[in-house]
Amino acid sequence: MNWMKYRWLYLLLSGSLIIFGIFSMLNWGFKVGIDFTGGSLLEYRVPNGDIKTFKGGFMDQSQKEKIKSDLENEVGENVTEIRFENVGPMIGPETIKKTMYALLISTAAILLWIAYQFKNLKFGISATLATIHDSLIVIGSFSILGHFFGAEIDFLFVTAVLTILSFSVHDTIVVFDRIREKRKGRVGDLSEFADMAISETMVRSINNSFTIIFMLLALILLGGDTIRWFATALLIGTISGTYSSPFVAVSILVTWNELEKRFKKKQKGSSGF
Repeated sequence: MNWMKYRWLYLLLSGSLIIFGIFSMLNWGFKVGIDFTGGSLLEYRVPNGDIKTFKGGFMDQSQKEKIKSDLENEVGENVTEIRFENVGPMIGPETIKKTMYALLISTAAILLWIAYQFKNLKFGISATLATIHDSLIVIGSFSILGHFFGAEIDFLFVTAVLTILSFSVHDTIVVFDRIREKRKGRVGDLSEFADMAISETMVRSINNSFTIIFMLLALILLGGDTIRWFATALLIGTISGTYSSPFVAVSILVTWNELEKRFKKKQKGSSGF
């Protein structure tokens, strides 16, 4: 199948999603969890077995009792307190800064390692841009989910983003490695080898992703409030990573290669040779 024939469509779709996410971040921002701001975490078990979670600024005893009273009036029966914690900001500004530095260093290391392994800087930059794409998709999605559904940015979200980066890079390397194998000792256009590589790895990639997606869907539906948004972040990242490896990273690589060839051809023509 001629996958690269539609690469501009893939990049347009990704660009549109990223722009929408940036728009959301600039206009709506994020709903920040108590891991960043500090506050109180209060949980009650209601008679039907469900757990009700309350998060907010630091609560004193009277505020806690009022929440319990309101909840009992709502459900019509007594509720059981199972957790009450005053949480300090676990991720302060200094930790956030160090996390950003670590991300930049790891991204640069991934770029250089892939460029070295494939003997071409274009492979490293293309893979890095694909991982940045996945990060922006997840972060932008949580700005939208926070605005409409109350999804919070917390320590688990940071963990999910880091996990997504490793998944995305791994999948991209698999496709790039197949492209390298196809090019060995052969003459042809890079887009042809890319089409063959994507066709050969597509089924494996989809099957691998579905095993993860099914597990994450189960956690979202049955895992409870504590890990629901963590699983949601991983789900969005898994879908984005599965898409970006063949359709973003490879599209950037092929487009860059073609633009480079046109530029060299134009330079050669203008030189008169």
